[in-house]
Amino acid sequence: MVIRLRQAVMADVAGVAALHRRSIKAAMPWLPELHSAEEDLTFFGNTVFPNQAVTLAEIDHQLIGFSAAADGWLHHLYVDPAHQGVGVGWTLLAHVLDCRTSLQLWAFQRNHRARRFYERADFRVARMTDGSGNEEGEPDILYVWRRE
Repeated sequence: MVIRLRQAVMADVAGVAALHRRSIKAAMPWLPELHSAEEDLTFFGNTVFPNQAVTLAEIDHQLIGFSAAADGWLHHLYVDPAHQGVGVGWTLLAHVLDCRTSLQLWAFQRNHRARRFYERADFRVARMTDGSGNEEGEPDILYVWRRE
């Protein structure tokens, strides 16, 4: 299995929005569904793609994961549920970290799989919240990574 990374283009918006929705439902079924698929598409097309570096992970030209980062923040890293646990997330994260000396991200406290993933990559807990600062109302964690 060869994972190929490439920079996303606007034609990839629909695939990324759909993968995002699928991944969240599989990994965090306890999250409230606050937005429709159409709203997700608008968000990715109008906010994420124009303002963040979006990298796609593909196998045989099939989208299996993506990351989106900007200004020292990892805003999104999602892997298709059918391809989790085989190195796709590590490949995307290594790409994002490659040229950086530090990176921050938010994760939900109940997302134990994501927490283990980031902690194994040497992200450290900087702050925990009660969820009052996010639209889901879900307690979260600010993680920070610094190159040693």
